[in-house]
Amino acid sequence: MASSRTETGPVRSTILPPAIRWHRPLLWLAAAMAVVAVAALVGLAVDPRTLTGAPLWAKPLKFAISVGIYAVTLSWLIGLLPAASSRRRRPAPHRLAWWAGTIAAVFLVVEMVIIVGAAVAGLTSHFNVSTAFNAALWSVMAASIVTVWVAAVPIAILLLRTDLGDPARALAIRSGLLIALVGMGLAFLMTGPTAAQLDAYQGIVGAHTVGVADGGPSLPLVGWSTVAGDLRIPHFVGMHALQVLPLAALLLEVLGRRITLLAHPLARRGILRVLVVLYLGVLALVTGQALAGQSIVQPNAPVLAIAAALSGATAAAVAVTLRRESRRLRA
Repeated sequence: MASSRTETGPVRSTILPPAIRWHRPLLWLAAAMAVVAVAALVGLAVDPRTLTGAPLWAKPLKFAISVGIYAVTLSWLIGLLPAASSRRRRPAPHRLAWWAGTIAAVFLVVEMVIIVGAAVAGLTSHFNVSTAFNAALWSVMAASIVTVWVAAVPIAILLLRTDLGDPARALAIRSGLLIALVGMGLAFLMTGPTAAQLDAYQGIVGAHTVGVADGGPSLPLVGWSTVAGDLRIPHFVGMHALQVLPLAALLLEVLGRRITLLAHPLARRGILRVLVVLYLGVLALVTGQALAGQSIVQPNAPVLAIAAALSGATAAAVAVTLRRESRRLRA
């Protein structure tokens, strides 16, 4: 329900609709990923093997968490689309989104089966074309993630056309999903052969890092390189706009209970616009940093300067937005 004014003041909306129609196949997938995550944690505790410098079960754990979060979020987003009055008949938009979500769930299962199976066998799942069988598995994984990306497109289009009520919430949901699509697409930057692989082919085509081979010094759990650029970082940042921006909208709504100005949806939408631009700026910055072969923990002076400029511009834009909305409300 959108916010509006009454004689006693603004009516505040909440981030969730009155009744959430969760997409059940995606919720089942999320539950399965919770089980896989627990199993991977056990594997980390009892299996000392490593692969490309990282614990063997770290990748299944990371992917289980990521897929689980994505499944829950996408299930919620599909539930925001209008439902029919009859349970036996969905309107065309919701039916299309339901099937798109189901297709995404199926192919995410395919990807996770290959990742976990490779871990059990002690093999790397990504970029591995050392044998015909491994190349076939990698091709299936690549096709699966492309299918998941394509399945999210109609959902994004439908959400752009659906009245989501509160304008700040709508902006956060729509921009979050669109930026997530960009972040998912950035994964394709990892799939091309590196110069070293072209010079000395060893059954691996593609890499996470830029400037060095995969498997060097890295941050705990996430595995991001501490000595070179890492393309997983922009992929991660872009994908999780799907959660970060709606959570920012939720936080602003909660703050609106204490701060009168933020109780007004147009003021929150103005702030969200600034945060969306900031998010895009950060995504562009970490993408350029990774492509330049620079580690996320060793930024050079230009990167620090750009980060400082983004922070300052964001603070100034939020201040201007709040001042403008305050004047508008007093008028």
